[in-house]
Amino acid sequence: MNFKDALKANGLKATRQRVAVHEVMMELGHASADMVRDRIQSQGTAKVTTSSVYNILSQMALLGIYSHRLSIGGKMFFDVDPTCNLHLYDPQTGQYFDVQDEELMERVESRCKRRRFKGYKVDSVDVTIICHQVQPKKETKLKLK
Repeated sequence: MNFKDALKANGLKATRQRVAVHEVMMELGHASADMVRDRIQSQGTAKVTTSSVYNILSQMALLGIYSHRLSIGGKMFFDVDPTCNLHLYDPQTGQYFDVQDEELMERVESRCKRRRFKGYKVDSVDVTIICHQVQPKKETKLKLK
């Protein structure tokens, strides 16, 4: 289902702001409201504030069109892929990256769903691996004698 049809199915109109937010999210994949606002403002496609972007993104996450997660710094990030998947998060750059590893996700989900958490039932599993970029090692040249 495309974005406009998903909005209509949920009784919402495809306003200029909602469409602009969605187009930027499709470009970025993972983003905070600030990131989306900055991109929209630089493109000049709509007039938006950070709070309106955040409200649109939150509404889309509640409808299951996007998903959301908190970064280490407490900033909310949104993801155009609402399915449970594996993420790498680099706190130095504030970026999320999807990792496709169905076998690992199946193992984690299976283990978590079999496990009992007193008073709770597992609905889904969302894995975020915190990492940082490493500089490739410099090649050392052998000295010939």
